[in-house]
Amino acid sequence: MFGYASDETPELLPLTVILSHKLNKALADARRDGTLEWLRPDTKTQVTVEYENDNGAAKPIRVDTVVISAQHADEISTEDIRKELTEKIVKKVIPAKYLDDRTKYHIQPSGRFVIGGPQGDAGLTG
Repeated sequence: MFGYASDETPELLPLTVILSHKLNKALADARRDGTLEWLRPDTKTQVTVEYENDNGAAKPIRVDTVVISAQHADEISTEDIRKELTEKIVKKVIPAKYLDDRTKYHIQPSGRFVIGGPQGDAGLTG
C-alpha cells in the first residue's frame, strides 16, 4: 500500500491511485450490470505512471504499465479475458492521452484465476 497527497488530480491523490481505483470500480460495475457476465468479484489493479519534472513538480505524462488480475468463470479463455478487459475496461477508464504504443499491459499475467477470495490466497502483498 502506498500513496500521498498530491495536486495532480482533483481528488488530491496520485494519478496512479485514482486510475487504479477507477479500473476496480469499472470492473465491479461491469460484473454487476452484466457487461462482463463471466467476471467474478476478486480483482486487483495497478497502474504505473511516468512523470516529468516541471520546475520541481512531478507532472504525469503517460501510463507506463497497467496490471489487472480478475477472477472469472471457468468457461472463458485467458485470451478472451485479456481482449475484453483491455477494450471494455482499460481503454474506457484511462484517458487516451495517457496511453501510447509504449504502454505495457499485463492483463491476467498469472493466467487463469477461477478460485478467488480467501479460498484462493491469503490476500497479502509483500
